[in-house]
Amino acid sequence: MLELGRYPYAGITSTTDYFKIEIFTVAGAGTPGGDLIGVAGAGTTMGAIYLPMPSNIQDGNSVSYGENEMSTFTAKGLDLSEQAINTDIGAVLRQEEGALNNLKGAAQGAFNLAKDKGLQSIILKSLAAEAVSIFGGNVSINSLLARESGQIINPNLELLFSGVTLRTFKFSFKMTPRSTTERDQIKKIIRSLKKNMAPTQAEDFLTTPNLFQIKYMKGPNPHPFLHKFKTCFLKDMSVNYTGENVYATYHDGTPVSMTMDLTFQEREPIYAKDYDSPIGVGGVGF
Repeated sequence: MLELGRYPYAGITSTTDYFKIEIFTVAGAGTPGGDLIGVAGAGTTMGAIYLPMPSNIQDGNSVSYGENEMSTFTAKGLDLSEQAINTDIGAVLRQEEGALNNLKGAAQGAFNLAKDKGLQSIILKSLAAEAVSIFGGNVSINSLLARESGQIINPNLELLFSGVTLRTFKFSFKMTPRSTTERDQIKKIIRSLKKNMAPTQAEDFLTTPNLFQIKYMKGPNPHPFLHKFKTCFLKDMSVNYTGENVYATYHDGTPVSMTMDLTFQEREPIYAKDYDSPIGVGGVGF
């Protein structure tokens, strides 16, 4: 694999632990699902960058949940609406008995619900609250019920799953070139990362930047314990050329100390099945 940079140059060997950044083109950029890394012909390998293990190694997984409310009255109304929607209107027009019975049942339920004295009272209070709001009053149906009877409508509050999230990883690398070779390697690393995180321009269109596969390595193999990553985009990159907060360079202008910060974000969320795949097996998984 083409080497796009190595730092420290002599410190990373076939027996050490290190951080590897492989760079791939996006196969069929703009085509969903066309960039599965590891599948033959999916993406062209641009090369790899080798860096020391980051000083702050940690991972975190999360999913999204949200609070949801549905009162008894709302649930009843929803049930009746579903009954009406599920009724075959064509069958109703043909006066088929089953469809007519379903529609009649929904209509009867709505009628009975409307006759409910408690519901009528709540509807009236809701209308009153809306009317007061016209004059700038901040009155809700629950505040009216609380003042009158010391009760409020049970919201049946529940925490519901609402979606997945994409993981973000931040790394910081301190680089202090000790030779012209390391100077040149650091230049290659910075330029390679900047170039591959940038989109390419083709007349009126922009092409998706290249993909990054980051790995913790132990010699030639993935680290046997630490977490793994899905393919990522490099979202943010910053380099501080005054790593010690003082401007200092060698005779050729090379900064004495630099700090490079990288932020990667995975392209796909983590699913339970990922821990059963060959990539997810071993160590702590993703």
